[in-house]
Amino acid sequence: MSAREDYPQLKLEGQLCFPLYAAARKVVNVYNPLLKPLKLTYTQYIVLLALWENGKSTVGELCRMLYLDCGTLTPLLKKMEEYGWITRTRSKGDERVVNVAVTDEGWKLREQVKDLPEQVGGCIDMPREDMYSLYTLLHQMLDAMD
Repeated sequence: MSAREDYPQLKLEGQLCFPLYAAARKVVNVYNPLLKPLKLTYTQYIVLLALWENGKSTVGELCRMLYLDCGTLTPLLKKMEEYGWITRTRSKGDERVVNVAVTDEGWKLREQVKDLPEQVGGCIDMPREDMYSLYTLLHQMLDAMD
């Protein structure tokens, strides 16, 4: 029996996780050179995207929205606060809750990145309808995994 026939469930070409991983890496690699001059990482960028929607959030809400754990998000937020893009304050009603808000510098950054989604989308040679279908399917998958 050849190695290829032993465990067909372990063939790379049959893994859903692999094209998801590879596609995510490729997309992030398109963002990175656009974000680097602004001292932004991709993860910081998506945190800001979430914050720009309401101007503020809690750490817990950000963790849920971005599918990140607190241990990943907290050092990221600390660095973003050092850059002056956000503030973090403990809730007066519950010391365990940390509120995160966008600063004036954070709002200025929004202006600098407002065209990034279109730039990155232009690097993906797919019909817009296919990208929307993929977006919808990926969100269905995320919902199904919660």
